[in-house]
Formats: sequence, structure tokens, C-alpha cells
Amino acid sequence: MHTPILSLRSLRRPWTAAGAVLAMALAFFVAVPANGSAMASGCQVTYTVNEWTGGYTAQVRITRTGPALSGWQLAWTYGGDQHVTSAWNATVTQTGHSVTAANAAWNGELAGGGTVDFGLQGTWQSADPAPADFTLNGVSCGGDGTSPPTTPPTTTPPTTTPPTTTPPTTTPPSAECGDAAVCEDFEDQTGPAPAGDWRFTAPDCQGTGAAAVDTEVAHSGTRSLRVDGHAGYCNHAFVAATADLSSVGPVLYVRMWVRHTTALPAAHVAFVSMPDSSQGGKALRIGGQNGALQWNRESDDATLPAQSPVGVGLSRSLPTGTWQCLRFSVDTSAPALDTWLDDELVPGLHADGVPTQDVDAQWLSRTTPPRPTALRLGWESYGTGDDTLWFDDVVVGSSPAGC
Repeated sequence: MHTPILSLRSLRRPWTAAGAVLAMALAFFVAVPANGSAMASGCQVTYTVNEWTGGYTAQVRITRTGPALSGWQLAWTYGGDQHVTSAWNATVTQTGHSVTAANAAWNGELAGGGTVDFGLQGTWQSADPAPADFTLNGVSCGGDGTSPPTTPPTTTPPTTTPPTTTPPTTTPPSAECGDAAVCEDFEDQTGPAPAGDWRFTAPDCQGTGAAAVDTEVAHSGTRSLRVDGHAGYCNHAFVAATADLSSVGPVLYVRMWVRHTTALPAAHVAFVSMPDSSQGGKALRIGGQNGALQWNRESDDATLPAQSPVGVGLSRSLPTGTWQCLRFSVDTSAPALDTWLDDELVPGLHADGVPTQDVDAQWLSRTTPPRPTALRLGWESYGTGDDTLWFDDVVVGSSPAGC
């Protein structure tokens, strides 16, 4: 059984992949004025929004096309009734329709030709058009967006366009990837924050966690994804792959290498979250409870295995301080799944439609097969449980990838 605090999850508004998901990238340019001052030089802003009914997240990238800045402040005006509720990698404030994002203590230096990314989450009721009047340190990045500059900046580096034209799946790290929808070793990440085909997100509520590209710890190569997760109710920090998994199947296979620092706690936590269209976009999750690995279904809070001594005893702990190969398969045509830890099938994390006492009664109470649509890696806490995790060599596809 979950601790009483877990029942509060029903109050959350989840990130809903089954809602209308809108991805908009708006780029605005401004020519360098004749006086050539640093404050009056150009910039480009890319605003990418994921929208659902009543809510949204936005990833914002600033590319500096003029001289370096020591400290930056991006401002814009919302044309609808959007309201920012949280942000990461920047301090975001809102007064009426006007929004200002100021650099964090560690990302204020913006080099000429350099980029900086931050994100935010918010709500809306009647309308949420994308903003089109960005200013950087008080100078327009394209005005209202209707009059492009007659002389575009000639010094704009190739990185001014987000690197979405060459997804990792076109250059898989090994032949095992085949036609996988996701095949990521994070070696193409060039900055400290996840970018390109990976985006920071807090699907239900923003907490104090953070994500970064780590160049000190890796399973292979020189880079991995690091998430610093923290305790506290509804403390979420995830990095989501942009790949659409809704057509992967009929069996969806996932392989990843994961390393973490603190033993799984007694309270419920999750480090893999997959929006599930069969649950209206609520998540299918892998995490831990009572010190052992478990599956959790957000729509009805069912767990696999059941949180009984027998059920927990049939699961496995997740060793700390070492890289572990975690694999699982989700059948999208039947309520069945399997889970392997270092190529060993975990009996308590197996469902085949046939009831097993003290293991899968809760899980089989829902017969609609799952249909994961995306992959998120990170940390989700509902009480106790700080942890630092690394993820590397992630493969998602219709065929299994071994350890």
C-alpha cells in the first residue's frame, strides 16, 4: 500500500500527451544598428511550446548574433491569457501580459554567436497564441515579427537553428539500434543543458531538481544525462525525448543504462515516465517503493508488484554506484509487460494476463493495453527521496536491444 500522501496525486494536473500537442518554433532576427553598440545588436529567439488543454510548457532558446553580453534579460508579451507558474534555468516574472526572464547566476555570460536555453510551465483558459515581440536587454529581436530585416546578420553561426534536422537516430551509436525511434548516447550534446532531441520538463509540477549533460560520468563515450532529483511532494525533474513513440510496436522495447546514488526509499519515487494515451495521457512509470523496483500506473495508482511482502520480495533493488542495464517491454496489443535488470528477468515485474497471488491483482484490474507515446527520464518524488541519477545508451524501438 502507498503512504497516505500518495493519494494527493489525484489533485495534480498531468502533462497530457493525448491532448492537442503543439510544437511551434518562432525565430526572429534584428539587424545590427549603425551605432554598433552591444545593447543594440541582433538576436534570435526560438520559442517551442508543448500545449494541452489548460496548460503548456515552453522551451526558449536565445542565440546571440552580436557582441557578447554579461547578463541578459528577455522580455515578451502574451497575446492570450497565459500565466507562467514555474520556470527553470532562468528567473521568470509576469505582470499582466508582460513576461520577463532574467539569467540565472550561472548562465549570464552570453557569447557572440552563443546560445542559452531556459524553460517554463504555465496555464491558460481561453487562448494561448505564441508571443511575437521578444526583446533582449530592451532591444527588439524582430519587433512584431511582420517585417524581417533587410540585411540579415552575416555573422550568424550555423548553431542559430536548433539542431533538430539531424536527430540522433540518423547516426546511432551502434548497429544494435537499427530503425529504433530513439538511439541516444548523448555524445552529440554540446552544451551543459540538454538540447536538440531532449528537453527538460516538469510534467506535473516544478520542484528543485535539475538536469545537465555530464562530461565526467558516462557508461560509454564521454557524456551522459545527469538528473539531480530532490525530495518533497510533487518534486519533478525530467528530460523528455522529442521522438513520438505512438506508432512503435506492437511491442515497445526500451533499453537504458542507469546509475544512481541513493538506495530506493520506502516512499514512492519514479525515474522513468511515459505518457500513455490509453490513460488519457497520464503516465506509465518505473520507479521504486519499499526499497524495490516497481511499475506504477498514474490513472489508478496500481502497482506491479503489489506492495505486499511477497510482491516486494519478487522484485529487485536497484544497486547504487554502478551502471545497471535496465530493459523492459510493453505490449500495446495486450495488458502484458516484462522487465529485466542486467539481463535477468524480474519475476515481480512481469505481467502476462494470468493473475498471480500478491503480485499483479492491482495491475490486471485494468484490461486496456497501454500505449506509451513518449519517454521521459528523471526523478519524481512524493515525499522522501533525494537521488542523483545518470542515464546513457538509451534505445527505444520495435525490436529488443541487449545489454
